[in-house]
Amino acid sequence: MRGLLSGQIVLLFLLALSACSRSTLTTKSRTDASMQTTTVTSTATNADTAQDTTALATADSGTITANDSCAGEDSGGGSELDAGGFTAIGYGFQLAAGETYTCALPADGSAYCWGDNRGGESVPPAGAFTQISARGYQTCGLRPDGSLACWGGPATPADGSFSQISLGFSHSCGLRPNGCVVCWGDNSYGQSTPPAGVYSQISAGDYHTCGLRPDGTAVCWGNNLNGECASPAGVFIQISAGGAYTCGLRDDGSVACWGASPYGQATPPNGPFTQISSGEFLACGLRADSSPTCWGAASYVAQTPLTSRFTEISAGRRHACGLGADGSVTCWGSDDYGQCTRKAGSFVQISADSFHNCGLRADSTAACWGNNGDGESTPPATTFTQISTGQNDTCGLRTDGSVSCWGDNTFGKSTPPAGTFTQITAGDFHTCALLADGSATCWGWNDYGQSSPPAGAFTQISAGDDHTCGVRADGTVTCWGDSSNGKSSPPAGAFAQVSCGWEHACGLQSDGSIACWGDNTYGQSTPAAGTFTQVSAGGYQTCGLRPDGSVACWGDNTFGQCNPPPEPFIQVTVGLDHACGLRPDGFVNCWGAFVTPDP
Repeated sequence: MRGLLSGQIVLLFLLALSACSRSTLTTKSRTDASMQTTTVTSTATNADTAQDTTALATADSGTITANDSCAGEDSGGGSELDAGGFTAIGYGFQLAAGETYTCALPADGSAYCWGDNRGGESVPPAGAFTQISARGYQTCGLRPDGSLACWGGPATPADGSFSQISLGFSHSCGLRPNGCVVCWGDNSYGQSTPPAGVYSQISAGDYHTCGLRPDGTAVCWGNNLNGECASPAGVFIQISAGGAYTCGLRDDGSVACWGASPYGQATPPNGPFTQISSGEFLACGLRADSSPTCWGAASYVAQTPLTSRFTEISAGRRHACGLGADGSVTCWGSDDYGQCTRKAGSFVQISADSFHNCGLRADSTAACWGNNGDGESTPPATTFTQISTGQNDTCGLRTDGSVSCWGDNTFGKSTPPAGTFTQITAGDFHTCALLADGSATCWGWNDYGQSSPPAGAFTQISAGDDHTCGVRADGTVTCWGDSSNGKSSPPAGAFAQVSCGWEHACGLQSDGSIACWGDNTYGQSTPAAGTFTQVSAGGYQTCGLRPDGSVACWGDNTFGQCNPPPEPFIQVTVGLDHACGLRPDGFVNCWGAFVTPDP
């Protein structure tokens, strides 16, 4: 999360040292499997030597502070540094574990995040990045041209070019190509006031910041209440600032930590290590054989996959993730916001409900993730052609046309009748299906008549909270069940698809526009203009899929559930306070407050 990962400590800054000093430097470099010392001689003219002063800082959020030598410094390019949770060399697959969310960069440099999204921190902008740093409720990425793009929190990044970025809880710091440091955001403890001089790496913690000098000495500034800024003497090749502590990787592979250690997070085991990452309640490192070792809070450390092998490791607040050589991501620890749950492809259909999601894989098997208190995320080992998630239950249409349901069986909603069906839809406490002749049958809760479909044929149906709607062969929509807020009173016209939410419903009209009816307290029934190919209504928000694969959402956005990532999808599904999209490559990306229990 806040540590330099595998890859060499940058020597790029040496070429620009003339902006800061004239010196002969010895720097330490670290590779994934071994340590090595590299001696580099850099000559700079005295005329280019910068003043050894530090700009004044205030405690106001958003204040940008820096060494005077960095003022207006915009030169430089790409990054080989990372204090944000993964190695940043070229466009390789990279990883960053934030507080309660996780981000990754695939080979094309685009950013993908999953988990907590209360501040929009899991919805990255489009475009390529060379490094990403995740922390608090904000994420920042380094563009190929050295500029910064940030999303989530309110802080505005500094202008100019950077070679590395590192985010703290409420402040951020960037390393200029000339080795000087610029910080912005909260400065209550002086964490955004870096000492003057040249650095080879930086790492921002909760309320303190640390950096490595070119000679390998560690320098820390900011809050020192727990001794997190009291760096020991010696040569380090990597530094990683955690919550209220700091860990450094020495040139002999041993780890030294200092600061608060109520859970043992500042009490590292014996080395050697090749890389470290400090989180909030735990810290982790990679051994020479690429195996992970974590220390700190026992409940999270115990879940470390000791037999796995990783090329990079990143620790968040209560979870950690490792990157396999094949690009796969493995996470462990707390999953209370879905930060450990990134379902890999290949999925062909997905369905979201309140606290769990399910997907149908290319081999027709089902996979579910999220809450599993009633077994709703434990599908049977069989093949399906369609899957639908309800309130703490899931139903699937088998390849032979029969229906299987699992999870909560209140009102008998998970006890389907025998027969051959063509479509299945699970509501909150009732379930409906279409028979081969197009007629509908429903089972479960029926206090409002939601499980008593009218006669006649349908081409598609959707079950909501306590109402159900279906599309007739002529394109008209018929709804039954609770009619409060007008949710069972669809407008006239021809529709291709209908989707029922909690207290509203939306339909895709034959011209590609969307019409909604029912409760509109949060704007969930006021659709975006334009053409769509699919619509999905959830709790108090709705999302639609446009012909170009982009997603538009409207309604309640308390948890960022209406902030879809700017990437193409082939299907969208909306739950209570979150939504998920199925990408063309079969991967699933979710946004909003998807809360899951700790494993």
